[in-house]
Amino acid sequence: MVLSDTTRSFVIQCKPMYNALLHTHSSLRYLVLLLLVIVTVKSLLGWLHAQAFSKMDDRLSLGLLIVTHLQFLAGLFLYFTSPFVQFSETTMKDHTTRYWTVEHGFMMVIAIALITVARVTHKKLTTDVGKHKRLFILNAIALLLIVITILYSGRGLLGGFGA
Repeated sequence: MVLSDTTRSFVIQCKPMYNALLHTHSSLRYLVLLLLVIVTVKSLLGWLHAQAFSKMDDRLSLGLLIVTHLQFLAGLFLYFTSPFVQFSETTMKDHTTRYWTVEHGFMMVIAIALITVARVTHKKLTTDVGKHKRLFILNAIALLLIVITILYSGRGLLGGFGA
């Protein structure tokens, strides 16, 4: 992997901040996955059993949205400072470079959009079953995308820090 002098200098200057954000991003994924599983399962049960949409359901959905957007901000900074993200003629030929430059970010933005749309649009629905159904469907698709994307990286679902 060849870095320009400017990029190398920037990465060295930002290394403590970069490492802190990398660890934050790597750690937040567990919280995102945990909340996403909880919201998805709770929504499925609420939908199937026609349960009332409670304040706890709303708060869990809001918590998922907040944590997901924090994860996005950390990832966005990492995207523009990571030595693994490269724009060159070999980007699409190398699996690792292509994954970090194109695939990871693209799939995660779609998942974040689904989580956001689920949160925003469920509030416009009038029935509790409709709210649970909306949250379940969109969050389940987001969860599937996230799991597939993480597994595709080769790190495993519960990979370590900095992976």
